[in-house]
Amino acid sequence: MEQSDLAGDDEPSAADRVAAAAERALAGNLAKGGAKLEQQGKLFVRDRLDLLLDPGSFVEDALLANTSAADLPADGVVTGTGRIDGRPVCVVANDPTVKAGSWGARTVEKMIRTTELALRQDLPIFWLIDSAGARITDQVQLFPGRRGAGRIFYNQIKLSGRVPQICCLFGPSAAGGAYIPSFCDIVIMVEGNASMYLGSPRMAEMVIGETATLEETGGARMHATVSGCGDNLAHDDEDAIEQAKAWFTYFPSSWKDEPPHFAPAPPSAPLVTGVVPDDERAGYDVHAVIDGIVDAESFFELKPLFAPELVVGLGLLDGRPVGIVANNPAVKGGVLFVDSADKAARFVWCCDAFNIPLVFLTDVPGFMIGTQVEAQGIIRHGAKMVTAISEATVAKVCVVLRKAYGAGLYAMSGPAFDPEATLALPTAKIAVMGPEAAVNAVFANKIAAIEDPVEREAFVAEQRAIYETDVDIVRLASEMVVDAVVEPEALRDELVRRLERAERKDRHFSDRRHGVPPV
Repeated sequence: MEQSDLAGDDEPSAADRVAAAAERALAGNLAKGGAKLEQQGKLFVRDRLDLLLDPGSFVEDALLANTSAADLPADGVVTGTGRIDGRPVCVVANDPTVKAGSWGARTVEKMIRTTELALRQDLPIFWLIDSAGARITDQVQLFPGRRGAGRIFYNQIKLSGRVPQICCLFGPSAAGGAYIPSFCDIVIMVEGNASMYLGSPRMAEMVIGETATLEETGGARMHATVSGCGDNLAHDDEDAIEQAKAWFTYFPSSWKDEPPHFAPAPPSAPLVTGVVPDDERAGYDVHAVIDGIVDAESFFELKPLFAPELVVGLGLLDGRPVGIVANNPAVKGGVLFVDSADKAARFVWCCDAFNIPLVFLTDVPGFMIGTQVEAQGIIRHGAKMVTAISEATVAKVCVVLRKAYGAGLYAMSGPAFDPEATLALPTAKIAVMGPEAAVNAVFANKIAAIEDPVEREAFVAEQRAIYETDVDIVRLASEMVVDAVVEPEALRDELVRRLERAERKDRHFSDRRHGVPPV
């Protein structure tokens, strides 16, 4: 009897077993995989969460998931809720020390439950992605069923436009898992570590005979410059998390709320006459105009390396978040291409979803022409941009900085697209096309018939002057095409007043389920 009692005393209690399992789950496989993380310049998953969340605010769910498997602590994903600057959020964070962050059946269930929590409570969700994809050994349990991985994407789509979804991509996001970033509002990729692909280079070589590097297939810089699947680059994990937190500051916690307000600040440099050159053929960087409008140091540019002929981003205008869509004449003359149309459309949809007003800074010759862009579907992509502009019911203000020609005027929320106002600088021109193109279109045969070069040049100059008089800004104001002609120095204050006046506007657009936009 005494021997039995003593043996029983050696057995760990239930509390001890729970504590040991929790300690094991919290440690991940850092003891085994820590050296590799350090070599890659990566942080451990829980260190990432410590940087993201307010101290002591994290409440973890399913820490002991799959605890019976010795080498799968927390089943490779950390999920739960916490606070960022006091605001509650959901988090899903892969642990790359656990089978390279791969998904098992319980991994998927944890992610599904987190998205369901976000849906029930209207909580923003942060995705800290570093995963090699699904575990093939668990495919029957995690892939095809009603609670399979597809449910994650289904819930993400339900969350889209309802709460902010923010993705930091620290390592791979492979195969089907690559869709998680694609459904987020912003994807910040750590250069040198992050990658995103449906098929790895090895698989591509085996299946289609293509030989390529990981960077060429799905590297961070490729996605940030060519595909557009990545939005912004970060130089390390800390930088990615700081960018994610900065982006979040512009947004409400859900579509039902208004964006946060901050203390107003003056712009970093005043917008003065001469920043926008009078000569419409002269290039300039539209960032100088943006800096003269928004509060100092407040502009967060999205997709700066992708389709840079169009600048989009968030800033503060007198302390209030505002979305900026601006043609950049310093790059390709500010002409709109397929990629710039896509870039604008998605940004406008995002701002409209979360009640962020839009300011369009217009200096556009129109959409690109030629066989290459026609084959790429420039009409379809341009129509997508115009659709997004039309459907946006937040306050919009169109500012014509220098020129707005052809369908470029429409794409930049011109007068027909229900802006609160169409403003113009004294340098502005609005027309179907520029003077040179117009004169050539109308008088091509007559110009060709004039043999004397001096006479021909004089005729072209005369017709150009007549055309420019026809689209003169004073005439456009007289015809009420523009609502006000504003000096550069007064533009910021004018925008503040116009947007303040629109705060109580009716957001109704159309009675229907949804449109059928070109994609």
